[in-house]
Amino acid sequence: MTKKILVVEDNELNLKLFCDLLRAHDYNAEPVDDGRVAIARTRAFMPDLVIMDIQLPHVSGLELIGQIKADEDLKHIPIMAVTAYAAKGDEEVIRAAGAEAYISKPISVTRFVDAVRALI
Repeated sequence: MTKKILVVEDNELNLKLFCDLLRAHDYNAEPVDDGRVAIARTRAFMPDLVIMDIQLPHVSGLELIGQIKADEDLKHIPIMAVTAYAAKGDEEVIRAAGAEAYISKPISVTRFVDAVRALI
C-alpha cells in the first residue's frame, strides 16, 4: 500500500519540489500551503508522515508539531521538520517540540528521501 505524506509548506516552489520528489518515489503526497488548515488536513488525510515547514505565516510549524503530538488520534504520526533558518540549537528545539527528524533547506535530495524512508 502506498504511504501517504502530508507536506505543510507555504513556499509554492518548495511545496511543488517536495511533492514531486515524493511522488517520484511512489509516495502519495498531499500538499498544504496554509498552516492554519494543517491540523484539519492531517485529520482528514491521516498520513503516514507529516513534513512540516517551521517558518510559516499565521502559525508556527513548532506550534503545529505540538498540536499534532498532543492529539491522541494524531500523535503516532512521525513528523519531519524542514526549515531554512537553521541556527545553533534549532534542531534541539524542533525535536523537543516532537519532531522525529529535522532537515535544513536547501535540501539535499538524497538526504531528504533517505530521511523520509527512515521514518515510514
